[in-house]
Amino acid sequence: MVVLMGSSSLLLLAVLSGLMFGAIQIPAYDVWTALTTTTDTEAYQIVWNLRLPRVLTGVLVGVCLAVAGAFLQGIFRNPLADPGIIGVSSGGGLAAVVIMILYPAQIAFLPLASFLGALTAAAVIYLLAWKGGASPVRLILAGVAVNSLLGAAMTALMILNSEKVQSVLPWMSGSLNGRSWPHFDTLLPYTLIGLVASLFLVKHVNLLVLGDDAAKVLGTRVERSRLLIIVVSTFLAGAAISQVGMVGFVGLVVPHIVRLLVGGNYKMLLPISAIGGAALVVAADTAARTWFDPIEFPVGILLALFGAPFFLYLLRKGLRG
Repeated sequence: MVVLMGSSSLLLLAVLSGLMFGAIQIPAYDVWTALTTTTDTEAYQIVWNLRLPRVLTGVLVGVCLAVAGAFLQGIFRNPLADPGIIGVSSGGGLAAVVIMILYPAQIAFLPLASFLGALTAAAVIYLLAWKGGASPVRLILAGVAVNSLLGAAMTALMILNSEKVQSVLPWMSGSLNGRSWPHFDTLLPYTLIGLVASLFLVKHVNLLVLGDDAAKVLGTRVERSRLLIIVVSTFLAGAAISQVGMVGFVGLVVPHIVRLLVGGNYKMLLPISAIGGAALVVAADTAARTWFDPIEFPVGILLALFGAPFFLYLLRKGLRG
């Protein structure tokens, strides 16, 4: 309960900071006034039209990526599992790049294409790992290989269409710059659907964490449960990257830290990871657009600068273990 209250407080602080800080700093009192009253002031216009939709979109992105990462770490029983590392994000990314470069007139289908791309990548990974069952180790190895292949395909597509790359690069870096109410409105139903589905999978992932044999003894249909969790994780990750691009490491860092604080029970791990993921993305985005002012630094790059060392720490810790 203490961790839940602490993470919620961090999220509120991150949201408030996101509304206060930027090219023009707005005092907390003026932010509160803008949120609670309708006025024709500069603060009101900045808060409602620029910062609030951006912050709320960041909240949804953080929730989606953190929950997806928590699920994947649980079913793979590996703290290094993450939508970006095992190829799921790259599948959605490749589909999105195809839409943006080859079919820009169909941009309205970007969220659907991103989800289908991520789902296709997950299906390929699952099939490659299947050998009388899909073990967590084989899934991880297949995911890393597919991730490399899809990354190469994205690079090749951009090289072959170099005249259109400029419009895709900010998305490839992962950015909340320019995100407005339509982005939030698009992402919200995907997030709600994914979270509702997640509630029904908590028991399954708690059993899968114990190992396939123990889960079978306790009455779980292991392959079906694992497949359902992968589909929901893919749905959430695909929805997030369709709106902000290739934001990584949220699903890696947040669930691992939360697991150290509250243990492995997903009844607590999942909601706190969701809150922590939202707080991390919003805080990182606020830092990215204030530390480097007047440059809008992509939040995906900033998260990678902090997430990559954390990944290496986990890797070395695992090797030593």
